[in-house]
Formats: sequence, C-alpha cells, structure tokens
Amino acid sequence: MTQDLFGELSPELIREHLMEGAVVLRQFALADAEWLLNDIQRVTTQAPFRHMKTPGGHAMSAAMSCCGDQGWVTDTRGYRYQSEDPTSGQPWPAMPESFRNLAGKAAVAAGFEGFEPDACLINRYEPGAKMGLHQDKDEQDFSQPIVSVSLGLPQVFQFGGLKRNERPVRVPLAHGDVVVWGGPARLRYHGVLTLKAGDHPLTGVCRYNLTFRKAR
Repeated sequence: MTQDLFGELSPELIREHLMEGAVVLRQFALADAEWLLNDIQRVTTQAPFRHMKTPGGHAMSAAMSCCGDQGWVTDTRGYRYQSEDPTSGQPWPAMPESFRNLAGKAAVAAGFEGFEPDACLINRYEPGAKMGLHQDKDEQDFSQPIVSVSLGLPQVFQFGGLKRNERPVRVPLAHGDVVVWGGPARLRYHGVLTLKAGDHPLTGVCRYNLTFRKAR
C-alpha cells in the first residue's frame, strides 16, 4: 500500500477489523515513515524524552515526549493534560503538519470524520519496555477517537474490554501500522507487551509510537 500524505487514500488500504469502533490500518503510515521520524527528532530536540513517574512513584519504562497544544503528564499530582512541558516550563512544541495530516486521514479511513487532535504523545520503547493495560480517560470528549501510529520495531498491542479483568486480544503491530479506536471502543483497556530486542533500519533498537488525542 502506498499513500501520498496530501493525496487520496489508496484503494489498496488494508483495514483489519478488531471490534466495533476499532480497526488496524496496516502499513498506513509506511510511505511517510521517514518524514514522521524526522519530525519526531525535531520535536524531541525541543522537548527531550523522559521517563515520567506515576503518582505511585514508579518510573514508566517507555520514554515520553509530547507536542501540540496539550501534553499528557504524570507525577505525584496525578495524570493530566497541561499546555506546558513540566521540565522546561515552556509550551510543548507545535504539532508538525505531517503528524496532524496523517492522524486526520487515519481517522477518516477508520470511519471517524473531523478528527482534529490537539495532543500527540510520543513514546519511545527500547527492549524491555512495555505499557500495561489502561484506559485513555483524561480527555474531555470521549466522542473523539484515538489514533495510534507504530514506527520501528514490531510490538504486540493488547486490546481489552471495558473492565481491566477482561481478556485482551493480542495484535502484532509492524512498522507503519496505525490503530484507530473510538465510539463504543473508545474506553477499552489497551497496552503493549514487552518489546523484544531487534534492529530496525530506520529506528535502530527502538520502536516509536505516536498517539493522537483530542484532549480539550
């Protein structure tokens, strides 16, 4: 599948249905991967990756940065969005147009029109890093979908139910895959299993994840 960032969606787009409101768009971001990775580098030069701590004091295994009008943070005060980087006290870097356009097109391809994200979480996973099952519920409007882009090493995505103890389905994600969920799936628990060691030609030993949200 090939995709021009500013053109029409390819008729060869592979949509993999997970459940009502949730789809995987296989290789949707593949054609734009180098552009996206260059913009990740630019954003994280301004707002470097850091291992944030949970309210309980545990460091997250994935390193994180943000861009857009809002950034997601966690510390002893809890989970929240705020407009400034807590490390520098400065506004988060502006969201690159490559990010914004891809997120909007992915949402449309998944059946969600008019998605205009104001926050992008950038996670960097290295071997041994993971993300436990959680809900994205710090946003104000749950009618807006989540768009999640995978770049680099493969990792297994877990998509569960509306309760933590519901058994999740495991979805292998490769470089360029995009997962979109909203509507009845919007508050389902999700996470990723531990990243296995590897070496990707564009990202080396890392996997990057861009998660787009409408926070405010």
